[in-house]
Amino acid sequence: MAKVITFGELMLRLAPEQYLRFVQAEKYQATFGGAEANVAVSLANYGLDAAFVTKLPAHEIGQAAVNSLRKFGVDTSLIVRGGDRVGVYYCEKGASQRPSKVIYDRAGSAIATAKVSDFNWNSIFKGVSWFHFTGITPALSDDVAKICLKALKEAKKRNITVSCDLNFRKKLWTKEKAGAVMGELCGYVDYCIANEEDAKDVFGIEADNTDIYGGKLDREGYISVAKKLTERFGFKGVAITLRESLSASDNNWSGMLYIDGNAYFSKKYAVRIVDRVGGGDSFGGGLIYSLVSGFEPQKAIEFAVAASCLKHSIEGDYNCVSVAEVMNLAGGDASGRVQR
Repeated sequence: MAKVITFGELMLRLAPEQYLRFVQAEKYQATFGGAEANVAVSLANYGLDAAFVTKLPAHEIGQAAVNSLRKFGVDTSLIVRGGDRVGVYYCEKGASQRPSKVIYDRAGSAIATAKVSDFNWNSIFKGVSWFHFTGITPALSDDVAKICLKALKEAKKRNITVSCDLNFRKKLWTKEKAGAVMGELCGYVDYCIANEEDAKDVFGIEADNTDIYGGKLDREGYISVAKKLTERFGFKGVAITLRESLSASDNNWSGMLYIDGNAYFSKKYAVRIVDRVGGGDSFGGGLIYSLVSGFEPQKAIEFAVAASCLKHSIEGDYNCVSVAEVMNLAGGDASGRVQR
């Protein structure tokens, strides 16, 4: 069985009930989530040997974060314990024309203050075939960016396949710094995952004839983006999620996988959103599972998009679906009929 390592921050998520706004809420639901942790949960649910690497405090909140992964079968034995706090993010779910809102309280978290010496990649990478991180992680601090670079160099020494979701977060760093840091890190990446905005914000590569706010996408523009990314960094593959935001409640959702000069587009799903946080991570998890499993490109992109389509119907960051459920949707059963 392939072993996959994901590396990043696991945070406490505090969210008002239902669709209440922050200023209305009198209590908050506490769960956990974070980009790379979300991917690890997806992979564990699909039956892969998935381990998550981070640094978390040794106190009870840190342990609760670890436990949230353990119950889904994620290997947490490589998590470094130390530091003072678990990062927090507040999530207000949008509806109709009111967008969702995220407020971060993650400065000074255990992973954000971690040092290169905290992680023994020689031990971490034993028996590993795939390594995944996102652009969120090196944005946490200069030291964490150095940790990412060290991990990537060690991965390449061992011929470990590397994937990265660009995941630009303007609340964490500037476009200029993201471009400089990610430009170096992407030299070690085999498979790049992006959305409509990431390639433009991080690398200045933009799709033509596309209006992400008006729900207008042009396929040829995205093929051009993938081609330019591949030419610049030598990626083996580029996957792009295609979200047409009709409102906060309704999106059209599809994706493209560009490999060996060929572009493969998935079917498009009309999604009524329950919770969109983690949607991109579930796409990444689906894609990694597909590629590890040796799926042909068309089947791989269909699986990844179907997996992320289902995630939009699930509360919380984690995508709690099985391979069979994803295959069923990818195979054409989108009826939502009761399964008896």
